[in-house]
Order: sequence, then structure tokens, then C-alpha cells
Amino acid sequence: MDIDPKELFAALAHDIRLRCLMLLMQHDELCVCELTYATGAPQPNISRHLAQLRELGLVSDRREGLWIHYRIGPQLPEWVKAVLQATAEGMTSQSPFASDKRTLSAMPNRPGTRRCA
Repeated sequence: MDIDPKELFAALAHDIRLRCLMLLMQHDELCVCELTYATGAPQPNISRHLAQLRELGLVSDRREGLWIHYRIGPQLPEWVKAVLQATAEGMTSQSPFASDKRTLSAMPNRPGTRRCA
């Protein structure tokens, strides 16, 4: 997989795309609704930015019923993984990334969580 460095850094330069990527770096997989809840951005906005990230190969998706789940692209070149990892490590405690993480952890009825019958 080839990723143009200019396209990578352009993708990282947008607030919503960067916030989504940083959340995905902390979780194996997240649903669009989880990313919407954590960031407070409207669902169509999140979906549009995730589609752009998917086109670049930065994320992959899978459908499960009504849910679309995203994860960091498994075939990313090592240099891209290193950039994302270093970025995630450097921003963990900064706003809005720390707030996004706290908000997501407080989300009720997250997809895939166990529920009482």
C-alpha cells in the first residue's frame, strides 16, 4: 500500500479526522455512533470524514446490521503506523483528545457492549 505523505498530513490537519484517528488508535474498532458521541460532531460530518480516511487507506470498515465499524487500516506502511502512534502518544493528555476519550468511556449503550436481557 502506498500513501502519499502530503495526503496523510492533509488528512491529519483536519480536526475531525485527527480526532477520529486518535480515538481509533486507542480502540480496536469503533462504530460511527461512538465517534459521533465522543466528538460531538454531526453523524453526516463524521461519516464524510471517515469516507475520506477510508479512501486514503488510513481506516477500514465493516458492516454489522445497522452499524458501520471502523478501525485503523491493517495494511498501512510502517512509517504511517509510526506517525499515527507517535501522534497518539503525544496527544493523549491534550484537549480535545483527552476529553473525547472520557466522553466515549461514559457513553451509554455502546454497540457491542454486553446488555442485560
